[in-house]
Amino acid sequence: MSRHSHVTTDPTLKVRARTTFGVAARVFRYLRPYPWMAAATVLCALVSQLASFAYPKLTQYVIDEVLERRRPDRLIWVVLGLLLAYVVRDVLASLRIRLNNAFEQSVVYDIRREVYARMQRLPVGWFDQRTTGDLMTRVIEDVNAMERLLIDGTEQGVVAVAGIVGVLVFLFLANPSLAAVALAPLPLLVGGACWYTLTAADRYRARSRANSAMNALLMDNLQGVRQVKSFGQEAHGDRKFAERADALRQGTLKVMRAWSWYQPAMALAAALGTVLVLWAGGRQVLAGTMTKGELVGFLLFLALFYQPVGQLHGLNQMAQSARAAGERVFDILDAEPEPATAGVVAEDWRARGEVRFEDVSAAYGDREVLRGVSLDVGPGQMIALVGPTGAGKSTLVNLLPRFYETSAGRILIDGRDIRELGLATLRRQIAVVSQEPFLFNGTVRENLLFGRLDATPGQMEAAAQAANCDEFIRGLADGYDTRVGERGVRLSVGERQRISIARALLKDAPILILDEATASVDTVTERLIQEALERLLARRTSFVIAHRLSTIRRADRIVVFRAGRIEETGRHEDLLAAGGLYARLVRAQAADDELEVVRSGVVV
Repeated sequence: MSRHSHVTTDPTLKVRARTTFGVAARVFRYLRPYPWMAAATVLCALVSQLASFAYPKLTQYVIDEVLERRRPDRLIWVVLGLLLAYVVRDVLASLRIRLNNAFEQSVVYDIRREVYARMQRLPVGWFDQRTTGDLMTRVIEDVNAMERLLIDGTEQGVVAVAGIVGVLVFLFLANPSLAAVALAPLPLLVGGACWYTLTAADRYRARSRANSAMNALLMDNLQGVRQVKSFGQEAHGDRKFAERADALRQGTLKVMRAWSWYQPAMALAAALGTVLVLWAGGRQVLAGTMTKGELVGFLLFLALFYQPVGQLHGLNQMAQSARAAGERVFDILDAEPEPATAGVVAEDWRARGEVRFEDVSAAYGDREVLRGVSLDVGPGQMIALVGPTGAGKSTLVNLLPRFYETSAGRILIDGRDIRELGLATLRRQIAVVSQEPFLFNGTVRENLLFGRLDATPGQMEAAAQAANCDEFIRGLADGYDTRVGERGVRLSVGERQRISIARALLKDAPILILDEATASVDTVTERLIQEALERLLARRTSFVIAHRLSTIRRADRIVVFRAGRIEETGRHEDLLAAGGLYARLVRAQAADDELEVVRSGVVV
């Protein structure tokens, strides 16, 4: 639960298995907002398919009526009729493509918005168990796979079924006995489809997991490229990526090997039907019970029958891929969101800053991190949290904005249980400045305004001045409109920290959580940050996970943690005089009040 207790998680975290029908039924709900667009797409496809029926009928007519009976005057009309049928078919096909694209992008937009909106409402603990690369794969690639089933699958499925039924009607009306012969391979086609469907799920899931694992590693290595280079681990990274890429290659080949047997086998079964019809139909022509044109027309219609059958086989492959993708997308949509609270206070409520922890316990998985912690903090007080790594300091402050939930006890702000406050209302009362300041890949202005989107330029610049960053911002190439790069990489650590302080100042929350970070900057930058922090801490209730004795000494109270419990509490001088854990830590680790902590697993 604390930043020290996070576990390394598997980027291929198992998701709940679902049936193909269950995924498809749920996916089709996204059609509801666009009934006319869906209907128009299918109608264009159906009429286009119907226009293609003109070719076998007109070919039969040419053979029997024009060629056999030698009526050249009718040939031009047949050709014009066939040309008209092709024009209708292709014009409608063009319209269908345009409608299909608009339909497709609307649905993809809806699904992605829903998935992203749900992700924004999931608890922090849910993200601790998943990698960024895996989640990006779900939002981008898996949503696309779902969409293919939704749009292309709907259209192809409806058109294929309608085409099969329509062609069968023509075949049985033309020659019932020959139509029965044409259906002889049907058991083979159905059996093959059942085999592929029942065995495909594991193959597609394995491929999806391998794809996510590769993307997760790629994201990690790109974000950590400086660490990779500084440790000279390019070859190691290359080997790891090769392993993940090979797993994806093997997973894809496994899918395609099955398809390489399935698709040709189904094509052979369909060809068997054509061979049987040619044999039986040829005998009928020789017997004089069927004309040459009727046989040719029947064979052409038969091709139109097996074409949509082949489309259904392709649709089956698409459905299996969409099933694996849908499982991963619905894993997000079905995840339990952060506890929603209607809130019993007005939205513009502002806390005075009194905070009380009453016998609070918290656990990360099966491991208890906090045990019965009680602490009263008055408005405007500064509380320094110190203690060994993993003692529970970060966990305590993460409970306050409800990034995680308590397993026992309660937390109150101004006498109100935080579970009675709406999350938005609660989090408006709290500003966070983390040890590793995070900046978004945008401009300085955008990062500052993230603290308060409706702030005026004057308010933004005043916050920047208070945080001692206005001067260096104006010295940048484009001033406040300078892009900072991913995670603010184009700025120094000290510059990023001051911008994050300005962002917190702009938010102007009555409660502050501060993981002080001045150890990695030079003395001048440290002084600028300390001045900015003093302005930020003024008149605010603050919880400071302290790293420097100078900060600790300024605290109204020091709370010393050990093994998830409060070991000591008091002012710096009183705790030193008591000669307990705090005094031992200070004497062991600090030569003076500016000495950095000895990084031996103890943080003071």
